[in-house]
Amino acid sequence: MNRRHSTLVATGVVPALLLLAACGGSDDGGGSGDGESASFSAEATGAIDAWAFDNADDVGQARLDHAEETLTELDIQLDPTGFDAQKFTTRIASGDVPDVVQMDRRYVGTYAAQGLIQPLDQCFEAHEVVPDEHWYPFVVDDVRWQDQVWATPQFYQPPAVLLNRDVMSAAGVEDEAIDTSNLDVLLPAVEAMYAANGNNPSTLGFDPQPTGQAPLWVLGMGGSLTDEDGAPTLDDPANVVAIEHVKAIIDAQGGYAPYKSFADSFDFFGEQNQFVADQVGAQINAQWYPNVLSPYVDQVELGAVPFRDADGENFSVAGGTAFVVPVGAENPDGACAWMVEVTSLDAWTAAGEARAATIAEEGGVNTGLFTGSPEADQAIREAHVQPSGNDAFDQVIETYYEVVEYGQSFGASPVGQEITNELTNAMTAALLEDKTPEEALADAQATVMRAYENVSTD
Repeated sequence: MNRRHSTLVATGVVPALLLLAACGGSDDGGGSGDGESASFSAEATGAIDAWAFDNADDVGQARLDHAEETLTELDIQLDPTGFDAQKFTTRIASGDVPDVVQMDRRYVGTYAAQGLIQPLDQCFEAHEVVPDEHWYPFVVDDVRWQDQVWATPQFYQPPAVLLNRDVMSAAGVEDEAIDTSNLDVLLPAVEAMYAANGNNPSTLGFDPQPTGQAPLWVLGMGGSLTDEDGAPTLDDPANVVAIEHVKAIIDAQGGYAPYKSFADSFDFFGEQNQFVADQVGAQINAQWYPNVLSPYVDQVELGAVPFRDADGENFSVAGGTAFVVPVGAENPDGACAWMVEVTSLDAWTAAGEARAATIAEEGGVNTGLFTGSPEADQAIREAHVQPSGNDAFDQVIETYYEVVEYGQSFGASPVGQEITNELTNAMTAALLEDKTPEEALADAQATVMRAYENVSTD
């Protein structure tokens, strides 16, 4: 009998950095850590111990229930504690090895390079899964390193630009002016919507989310995070252009310090959120955020436009979590079967039904689920995403479905998380004018290269 102690996976109503992991250990059945796949079979028996299945909701529980009902000979044991990178590596070193671990996809390349997780090509072959067909290829690219796939991805909630048409209309700004590719059009619109009390903003014309969305801006404006081998490229001259682009938007609204203080005051999840309170005219947000706004659609006229890259084309980036099998896992076959099943079309169909039932009971608008799988996304949309009665909010939902196909991978790297962290630091330093963009990026590159060289020489 399967035993469940609490929770499963976060879904899409909250940010996608909700992590889970698993425990169990031995040194047989594990991968070699040298890039050779373990010999996975389709067998799904015995037990898998799961560590850190926290923050479950209706979608997560439905997927867990589906896997339990399908894999009847597999005993799934859950321990609801959060993923911790240091604890994970300590557990591997001590022999207390998880069977399955969920982590942010930015960690996957790191652990692949360190030989701590197993490539899953034979896992997918055993279950007749073709990764680039089952998931969006750019989502798979997040977990593809040295021509092998190291994880089963889940979730991909693309960013777009949410519009507050109440603020825009009052300032005489049309949707076409919210064009992230064209500062000549965007900045006058931003300035028309911007309002302040002295040096303190009271309405931002456009919130670019400069630190939280730094990789989007860099990649979208033609920059790069890594080369084809996963080595960091934060000092790419094109990255300077991206930071200067963002800085022009922030400087048009009083500079970074006042902006940051004001943005930090938003009631982001509350009744007086920045759209209801008319504190933004437009803001970059991932697909899950319209769920937060859906109770307030009668209080604000919303809209959305795609993020546009340097060439004016629709653009998005892949991000989310993934499951991995550590080297030395006691039951890699069971882990493989569970990971494939919980990311299957049937599992997501069950999740879509659970979400629809929740909305029917509690109210709200069904915005769909963005799973990382095009087939699942489309099936859930066709089954459950219906006209809401609010044309403006329906246009928001449509926009996110439109931009999902324009995704680009962050790129797998042995120092993926460090790249994200140091890019954020560089963006902050440049916006505060503590450093020039060139200096900030050079310092970030030096820091990340030290980490990369350590991994490469281990």
